[in-house]
Amino acid sequence: ARLAASGGGLVQAVRSLSLSCAASGIIVSVGAMAWYRQAPEKQRDLVASIRSDGTTVYSDSVKGRFTISRDNDNNTVSLQMNSLKPEDTAVYYCNARVLSRPRFTLDEYWGQGTQVTVSS
Repeated sequence: ARLAASGGGLVQAVRSLSLSCAASGIIVSVGAMAWYRQAPEKQRDLVASIRSDGTTVYSDSVKGRFTISRDNDNNTVSLQMNSLKPEDTAVYYCNARVLSRPRFTLDEYWGQGTQVTVSS
């Protein structure tokens, strides 16, 4: 299996942007999906996660501004980012735990990362 992220780019502060990520391969099921971000010289931090039952968790820094959602039929996860701030600038990575063939084990996968830059 693999994850492919799309979206991102350059946007002005207070504007919105959305990210998407699709899991592909011979997928049996997808567990929790999430978005992380990593700013220059910083560690990679969780932005938001969503379980297969729709339960969500957000970091305090994005709560109320970002919304994570998933489409279980298409194995995708999205991140709607509103009221963006310059401090949201980072490379965003999608993450998912996927049960796929031929391994038939629940493995963790990362997308390739997409740059989000918010100008003031």
